[in-house]
Amino acid sequence: MLSIFKQIDSFKERIAIESNNKQFSYSYLIEQSDLIASSLLDDKPDLMEEKIGLLMNPDIEYISSLWGIWKAGGIAVPLSLSAKENELKHCISDCNIKLIISSKSCDAKQHLPNKEGLEVKHLEDFNSQVINNLPEILPERKAMILYTSGTTSKPKGVISTHKNVESQITALVKAWEWTKDDHIPLFLPLHHIHGIINSLSCPLYVGAKVTMLGSFEAEKVCNQVASKNFSVFTAVPTIYFSLIEELENSNNKDLFEGFKKMRLMMSGSAALAPEIHKKWKELTGQELLERYGMTEVGMALSNKLNGERRPGSVGVPLPGVEVRLEDDNGVTINSEGEAGQLLIKGPQVFQGYLNLADKTKESFKNGWFATGDVVMLEKGYYKILGRDSVDIIKSGGYKISALEIEDVLLRNPEIKECAVVGIPDDKWGEIVAAAVVIKEEIIQSEEIQAWCSSYLSDYKIPRRVIVMKNLPKNSMGKITKPKLKEALEDN
Repeated sequence: MLSIFKQIDSFKERIAIESNNKQFSYSYLIEQSDLIASSLLDDKPDLMEEKIGLLMNPDIEYISSLWGIWKAGGIAVPLSLSAKENELKHCISDCNIKLIISSKSCDAKQHLPNKEGLEVKHLEDFNSQVINNLPEILPERKAMILYTSGTTSKPKGVISTHKNVESQITALVKAWEWTKDDHIPLFLPLHHIHGIINSLSCPLYVGAKVTMLGSFEAEKVCNQVASKNFSVFTAVPTIYFSLIEELENSNNKDLFEGFKKMRLMMSGSAALAPEIHKKWKELTGQELLERYGMTEVGMALSNKLNGERRPGSVGVPLPGVEVRLEDDNGVTINSEGEAGQLLIKGPQVFQGYLNLADKTKESFKNGWFATGDVVMLEKGYYKILGRDSVDIIKSGGYKISALEIEDVLLRNPEIKECAVVGIPDDKWGEIVAAAVVIKEEIIQSEEIQAWCSSYLSDYKIPRRVIVMKNLPKNSMGKITKPKLKEALEDN
């Protein structure tokens, strides 16, 4: 039996999930996932790593189905309800999925492409009333495939084993001191590592409680924070942007107290500008804990729970994680203050990319996974300078961090969001391009352009400033810089 299910024996009667205004115990999760596993197996002893799609609303049925797939020996492939038809078609074809689990509360067929041999089965139609003998699942077996586009246009399937998943969970349980008394709201997408591991699996591993809120809505989350005793909170930077707007316009003392009394608040999935750290602390008294991770490795670096939480840095390696930096020539960097690519090794590192043997091979260097992120060690903490392909602007022989420019631009109170990228230039190689979203329509875009240009003039290179109404984002609310680069290059 997998470790996460062994853990549950000691807290079966505790409340695990609150979903759609109902509460469900760990015993309920065990029974329902066993029944789902039995239905999936039918008369087979083991699914033998059959890939099964999961296209469901983020509620109690989602976690029951995920666990059921694992218990039956299958590989879970969580799919996004917000994905476009061509994106789903790619994932389904890439995995050769024959079965997708959905529910009647979620009309999956309206999201799916027509594909011969593809069966969509509603959870309500699973008819097993008897729990069969379930297979013994070894940690080395494949557990999950999550799709990540990274900085390329075609999503890659990231294959993780049960050992990988467990290592990701236990590292965070130890580093962030999860206990059965914790309570967390879950509003992050469950086809991303942040939602599945950080928000869902960590609390369930220790017997804590998860309140599933569906997709993020600022007002809904604020109402829940004001009325419940949450102790842990994790979100992405764009969500903190939205919550800051809510707090600045709120007089609800319960809301401010709800945030203030939490023991841990985190941010991840994208860099959080130090200016946002400052605003959040001013409003709630909370120092956000920033960490670094990616689909391929789970979480790898984190600011210290009981130590300094340094804005603009992602801290130190998590338990069981080894990291090193190397320069453009593959030479290991041992000194502080020198930027290089981050390489990671540890039991949480994924097995490989599905159907991409060459890509997998080039992503590993003597057992170290090459992240593609440019990092610098600064006073004992690692600082992410950006993704080599989109955040590091190579201009006039210099490497410029787009993230550092974004942080300064956000100090202008009239700028709501911004994204900085490099676009091709014959003379400079790349020039700095800043796209900004302003808070008020009445502000003249020329004023913002002049302010941004004034700062960017320090770089002594050509630049462009474009005022936009919206920046392209993915389902996590993260700005997709490759799409932004394409749009700016076309202008």
